[in-house]
Amino acid sequence: MMKKHLLLIQPRLRRHSGILLSVLLIVSGFLTSCQQEEVTEKQPNILFIMTDDHTQQAINAYGHGLLDSVYFPNMDRLAKEGALFKNSFVTNSICAPSRAVLLSGKYSHLNGKVDNVGPFNWDQSIYPKLLQEAGYATALIGKIHLGGKPQGYDFSLTLPGQGSYYNPEFIKNGEEEVKFEGHCEALIPQFVVDWIEKDWDRSKPFAINYHTKAPHRDWMPEEKYLSYLEDQEFEFPENFFDDYEGRGTAAREQEMEIVDNMYWGWDMKFKENPFTGEPSRLAAPFGRMTEEQMDAWNAVYGPPNEKFKEDLPRGEELAKFMFHRYLRDYLKVVKSVDDGIGEVLDYLEANDLLDNTIVVYTSDQGFYLGEHGWYDKRFMYEQSLSTPLLVRYPKEIKAGTVVEDLVLNLDHAPTLLDYAGLEKPDDMQGESWRALAAGEEIPWRDAIYYHYYEYPGPHAVKRHYGVRTDRYKLIHFYYDIDEWEMYDLEADPNEMNSVYNDPDYQEVQEMLHNRLEELREQYGDSDALNQQFIDRSLSKN
Repeated sequence: MMKKHLLLIQPRLRRHSGILLSVLLIVSGFLTSCQQEEVTEKQPNILFIMTDDHTQQAINAYGHGLLDSVYFPNMDRLAKEGALFKNSFVTNSICAPSRAVLLSGKYSHLNGKVDNVGPFNWDQSIYPKLLQEAGYATALIGKIHLGGKPQGYDFSLTLPGQGSYYNPEFIKNGEEEVKFEGHCEALIPQFVVDWIEKDWDRSKPFAINYHTKAPHRDWMPEEKYLSYLEDQEFEFPENFFDDYEGRGTAAREQEMEIVDNMYWGWDMKFKENPFTGEPSRLAAPFGRMTEEQMDAWNAVYGPPNEKFKEDLPRGEELAKFMFHRYLRDYLKVVKSVDDGIGEVLDYLEANDLLDNTIVVYTSDQGFYLGEHGWYDKRFMYEQSLSTPLLVRYPKEIKAGTVVEDLVLNLDHAPTLLDYAGLEKPDDMQGESWRALAAGEEIPWRDAIYYHYYEYPGPHAVKRHYGVRTDRYKLIHFYYDIDEWEMYDLEADPNEMNSVYNDPDYQEVQEMLHNRLEELREQYGDSDALNQQFIDRSLSKN
């Protein structure tokens, strides 16, 4: 119809050029308006929020009991207004590989990023490129930890490597380094809002990767939260003083225990080892702070540090101090993350954008908050295998939805493409969880596959792979050992006693071995590939 009107105007071009110009402008505006409405209806905006090392135990909505009196209202808001995935897992519980899986929709052995050391191939197919090609305005803001120049984004402002909490540098569009004064978790949400407000091409839907640094180690809280939770007492997890009996070599030989392996500088925030007076192996980055920031820090941390040096506690009292210093600092930086999420959600709501925006909240993996006496991640045990996943999109997802199905970070790329109306490429191995979030019953996986590679390496967690069903877990630790562990998560949710070779579980063990081999074949993993990655790792060392 519109084309016909334009043809009728053409014969009068010479005599009524001014009128024609006005009409064309009106028609053009009408067409653009129609196109924008069509895009808005067919392709929602996407806000993908990824934190670093946040864990289900530190979100009240997951109900693990650790934080009965600590709430993060904006994360809880997403759970109340959308869907909470109870069984959300990662394929490789370590930062950079997890992000590579997110972008590519492929397991580590296929996207090439198996550990934090090797490069990431940005030239491969990743979902932001596909969204960009389909007409999305794309932005990456915050931490990516993959090196190289990001591809698939109209705009990027990223932290170099792990980044810094105080007065951080950012790299603009993969080239220009810019330093900002302030706290990382206050700056990143501002950058997200600024991009939407000033740079977003409103003729297109947007797709933003909003990635925080927190709560990654070294947990340097924002000034306004330095005193937050300082008077709060927490109970030790019931297996904090784990002796690792009932499991194999890997659990005993790790180097991620709060009491034995944390650094007095980076982790405990002392300027020296309080017992010896010697410099900590890894000093806290106090040199990044301004004088005012350092004064505020010392006002809160100085007195308890001085008291500690006077008392020099041992045994359980030492463990209590270290556990609380770690947990409080961890939760303080999560509080800043929650504030930032609230700032972005409020902006979207105030500008009538929120309900047409798919908001996904997750982390690159889970984390230990004292379970087994640990911090960090890497293991296939539950606290680091699992990760939060909260999704808000009221056009499809009912408030308060709980999804029990087994989902993976492998599934995020196919899902975001699905919401955008795009088919996933053949090489993407994940599946869209869109229908699950909408409450539909669809055929879905009965087990997940996991593989961790970075050994020898930080924290000395052995290489291992395994399978998890809704109840059971089988893990194979390999390389310099050859050990199997198996857990009944219903009878032993804390994974304290392996039942591998227990005669009562013989049929289950056989079933899990068969399922593991099926999944390895399905996803293209093998012992031959393992050896290739081992050889590659050894050549670098």
